[in-house]
Amino acid sequence: MPEAPLAERLRPKTLDEVVGQSHLLGENKPLRLAFQSGKLPSMILWGPPGVGKTTLARLIANTADAEFIPISAVLSGIKDIREAVERAELTLQQHGRKTILFVDEVHRFNKGQQDAFLPFVESGLITFIGATTENPSFEVNSALLSRAQVFVLNALSESELNLLLDRAHALVASHVTLTDEVREQVLAYADGDARRLLNFAESLFNAAQNAKVTHIDDAFLQTTMSSKMRRFDKGGEAFYDQISALHKSVRGSNPDAALYWFLRMLDGGADPLYMGRRIVRMAIEDIGLADPRAQTMALEACQIYERLGSPEGELALSNAVLYLAVAPKSNASYNAYNLGKSFVNNDKSRPVPLHLRNAPTKLMKSLNYGKDYRYAHNEEDAYAAGEQYFPDDMPAQQFYMPTPRGLEGKISEKLKRLKELDQAALKSKKPENKAKE
Repeated sequence: MPEAPLAERLRPKTLDEVVGQSHLLGENKPLRLAFQSGKLPSMILWGPPGVGKTTLARLIANTADAEFIPISAVLSGIKDIREAVERAELTLQQHGRKTILFVDEVHRFNKGQQDAFLPFVESGLITFIGATTENPSFEVNSALLSRAQVFVLNALSESELNLLLDRAHALVASHVTLTDEVREQVLAYADGDARRLLNFAESLFNAAQNAKVTHIDDAFLQTTMSSKMRRFDKGGEAFYDQISALHKSVRGSNPDAALYWFLRMLDGGADPLYMGRRIVRMAIEDIGLADPRAQTMALEACQIYERLGSPEGELALSNAVLYLAVAPKSNASYNAYNLGKSFVNNDKSRPVPLHLRNAPTKLMKSLNYGKDYRYAHNEEDAYAAGEQYFPDDMPAQQFYMPTPRGLEGKISEKLKRLKELDQAALKSKKPENKAKE
């Protein structure tokens, strides 16, 4: 029999061997308490790849002395679900044991497939455990979601990955030493994913043993593992230098340079979805309301990549990069956010003016909540000129200062016209106030 992969050999056998997820498995934490009580609910484990979802499901089955039936939503269908249910019924009848049905990538099942679990979860025949990398609020049917408790698993920290690397080192290559620099690069490559870390560590240690190398330094890492370490600099200076070059090329409206740096990073092994998140950030920070379509296109490019994968999804991301590069630029909304946030952080807590308060009850109306509020749609041009929307004891602030570029040019013109209407409305009120005095 071939030797099992390192990740499988190091799979925890007990709860105390699990690395990470202390917010769920620590003393008096939800999953730890569920393990100890023996009353394990149906659940959905939501988290990124390689954080222990399958491991936890197996440990739950062992703790509960239950039959463990794993199926993959990628490869399975209704037929596999029926077979699993039949096996669970047989196990209960013949051995008196319950069954834990573990569904990996549960978000890949359609509504009908997910609904197929419901009667058996409700009857208690199976304890359902679903694992997903996607937000279950959007990807899991509400009926199934209401019958399962959601536990959120986090990517492993650098210290947790370091502990796993130590275990791998001791198990398969205790005679081999690593430089601190190599260790840092391996941890950066793993990016919070224990499976990726262990698979890479196994390849690295095998390469060292085959080459009869007892000390792994940066030179050995580069020469022997270059094809696998293309993303080794995920947390290093060169990686962030390239991200900076991409961002600045987009901001500088140079589509060719932006595309070059984008493709350089993909060629270096950067995660396309990480790149997608940075592209969305560029649309928000450097284009904003000058062209709101940029944010939409960036988000849709990420969704297309998730749907199609490589290489078609990468083409969608490159389209977004080119669009952002040629789009009109504005950081006005980004600056407005920062100015407003700073102001609010340093300002006191001010009450909402009475005329802006909601008044759903008679008591609130008797206290003048909502009194004299001017409904903008009933005003000329749907604008209540001169109306006050800031707190009564606070002078009006201007955080958002649109640029003359793109859509913001029209926004700037509109705000200027509305300001003139406000000033005219305030002037018309002054003589009236003087007459009253």
